[in-house]
Amino acid sequence: MSTGNYPSAGQPEPGTGNHAGVPPAPARTPSPADSTADSALTRPDAPLPAGTGTPVPQPSSAADQPGVTRAGVVWAAVVAALVLLILLIIFILQNQDQVAVRYFGLEGLVPLGMALFIASVTGGVLVAMAGGARILQLRRNAHRARLRQRK
Repeated sequence: MSTGNYPSAGQPEPGTGNHAGVPPAPARTPSPADSTADSALTRPDAPLPAGTGTPVPQPSSAADQPGVTRAGVVWAAVVAALVLLILLIIFILQNQDQVAVRYFGLEGLVPLGMALFIASVTGGVLVAMAGGARILQLRRNAHRARLRQRK
């Protein structure tokens, strides 16, 4: 039995790219307010939307946007560092309880926040030393490889 213009079950509808047999979503009919707002954004000579006394901002092109500069990156890094420093100061001030610290026979009382800060800085220094040693090793290997290429 023929089903007319409809494909058989499980077959895609011709021309729609719909392979699951699911009918496509109905197209949204724009409201008059949508078309006014859309046309004002896309056409510079279009009238302003009703009820607004300010012009609608035009999208700027990529050429108008400033690029990323070293000064901008440094500024962002300084701001991030200041935020972290403020959070660290708050942490240290909130953890003022005295704790006993023992290290290789030395013993003393230190505020908890300061002890944790010293431990984290010490860990950072150790990681930086290991990273620096690896960078020096890679530079030395690259220098030796350049010397071998010249010969």
